[in-house]
Amino acid sequence: MKIALNAQLISDQATYRGAGVSNYSAELLRALGQLALDSPGEALELTAFLHVAGFQAPGVRQVLSSLPLERPVARILWEQSVLPLQLRRWRADLVHGMVNVLPLATRSPAVVTVHDLAFVRAPGTLPPFKRLYLTALCRASVRRAAQVIAVSQQTAADLQHFFALPAERVTVVYNGVAERFGLRSAAQQQAFRQRSGLPERYLLYVGTLEPRKNLELLLHAFARWRQHCRPAERSVKLVLAGAKGWYYTTIFQQMAALGLEECVLLPGFVPAAELPDWYAAAEVFVYPSLFEGFGLPVLEAMASGTPVICSQAPGVGEVAGEAASLFPPQICEALVAALEGVVGQPGVQQHLRQRGLEQAQRFSWRRSAAATIQVYRRTLANL
Repeated sequence: MKIALNAQLISDQATYRGAGVSNYSAELLRALGQLALDSPGEALELTAFLHVAGFQAPGVRQVLSSLPLERPVARILWEQSVLPLQLRRWRADLVHGMVNVLPLATRSPAVVTVHDLAFVRAPGTLPPFKRLYLTALCRASVRRAAQVIAVSQQTAADLQHFFALPAERVTVVYNGVAERFGLRSAAQQQAFRQRSGLPERYLLYVGTLEPRKNLELLLHAFARWRQHCRPAERSVKLVLAGAKGWYYTTIFQQMAALGLEECVLLPGFVPAAELPDWYAAAEVFVYPSLFEGFGLPVLEAMASGTPVICSQAPGVGEVAGEAASLFPPQICEALVAALEGVVGQPGVQQHLRQRGLEQAQRFSWRRSAAATIQVYRRTLANL
């Protein structure tokens, strides 16, 4: 099988473009390449189209572009004009659009991964132009694809509801957790906190700073929790780690209005290589998102041995299962109660830690890659 993968959303920028779907594309490519190397008899030939030099994925041939494809308009034009020509030249058996979009002009059989339909479910949380082109291109790509991969049952249900996708054309393939996420000793955690200038105790959020992450509710809940917490918990800080996305200014305005400037730390974008230490050194991980296709930070925190408080929102509760302290994402009082029930409660934290480790073990990128290859085979077999 000659499989072409559009991996142009792999980014090395220290912005929100370097998180989320960039991590998915990078981790899945590495896992696919390793499976190809481990099974040479499978004759699986993988070619990834990307623009980031220095990306490592043994077992995957890389075709680099020197064009400024980190810019959305340039990338869209390349996907819909240049990529079809390259697929024809390479005689690909199948093309995989790794993030929501396919080259619509190609005649090659196609698979597309859809991560979420936030641009349809919550249109007010995105800039108008971004919302319009994401909706149009994703809808057209889903119609064009022979098979669609959804990263969660929630995304599969949304595809069927909003885009009328027949159930037999969608397969759920969960994301994985990278092996670099794991337990750290107390000494390692302490050394990291000292090295990074972090407080002894902190609550952690990881993700883009944008409206659907529900950070205003988190700030409100944190402020109210501080008003009534035990004196020993007064030193606990809140760390919001992530790059600025869109419509983020209200988050900073809310923080100032609540008088939390001294209690909330904003380190900005955290490189992927450093993330395991940030998770492991936190007392609790808090993820209040209103909606996710797949709440990967929840699993990364669990794999790092960190107790998790997260919302019951679609795509978050599905991933967390019964291994987190869950709360309805619109109810501030529920998040306050969750903070009171977990922060400074060693017994509860140990229970959540153990359940989280067990939950995270159910997800691996190798398993995701194997399931993805099965989708390729099924697509080609049905031609």
